[in-house]
Amino acid sequence: MNPVTPIVPPNQSNTSTAAGASGAAAPAPGLAAAGGAANPAGGAPTFSPLYQQIKALITQSLQSGEWKPGELIPSEIELANRFKVSQGTVRKAIDELAAENLVMRRQGKGTFVSTHHEARAHFRFLRLMPDEGVPHYPESKFIEVKRMRAPADVARLLDLKSGDAVIYIKRVQSFDGRPTIVEELWLPGQTFKGLTAERLVEYKGPMYGLFESEFGTRMIRAAEKIRAVCADAADAELLQMAVGTPLLCAERVSFTYGDKPVELRRGLYSTARHHYQNDLN
Repeated sequence: MNPVTPIVPPNQSNTSTAAGASGAAAPAPGLAAAGGAANPAGGAPTFSPLYQQIKALITQSLQSGEWKPGELIPSEIELANRFKVSQGTVRKAIDELAAENLVMRRQGKGTFVSTHHEARAHFRFLRLMPDEGVPHYPESKFIEVKRMRAPADVARLLDLKSGDAVIYIKRVQSFDGRPTIVEELWLPGQTFKGLTAERLVEYKGPMYGLFESEFGTRMIRAAEKIRAVCADAADAELLQMAVGTPLLCAERVSFTYGDKPVELRRGLYSTARHHYQNDLN
């Protein structure tokens, strides 16, 4: 099969750009004064707003697992006290984290770490929507699951060395019994050590939920390329259609914290009863 949708956080006003401006205590260790961030290479300091530095520190805690997916994170007041900045600075940092789907606010309950087990998360990366009816998750049939050496193009996209171990998965996804998607996936073998066909078959939730709960890997964002192709004989048989039928082809690289690529996915979509939908903000 042949073979990017950035998330743009909404602009929000920063009610406090520095702790000193609001009468708060001096910034916590690791925060540069007046929004300056130290250059780890030892050169001239780089400068970023204070809320961006707080956002980076909260993201570090998410990445380290201090707060697990689905868990409540400390309140804005608690975080303000922890980092010795104003509550407004913390709020703006959390605003951006929520816009990027790293955390989720729940009215009257607080802010929680986002998880792929949430119903709304199922369709963040699955953009194929039915022409009629309510969107729902497809059924999967696994054609092949194996451990192999990464081909050069796969290694490049996953930031691996050519020949490094990867997990290869091929599956057909069906909606209401109709085969609609043929997908090939490559996952870094070191990260997903122990992933087997048996585990994939017995797990009934979304695949990203399995990656999150059992391999500690959460997909944060994805870059995707889309083009039109024609079904070859093998894919036409799997999708139960005529050879040469037009298909939508998507190649997606998904990233976890630190912009680390952890999945390459190439999919062929039948659009006989579905369409690709992407909401642009």
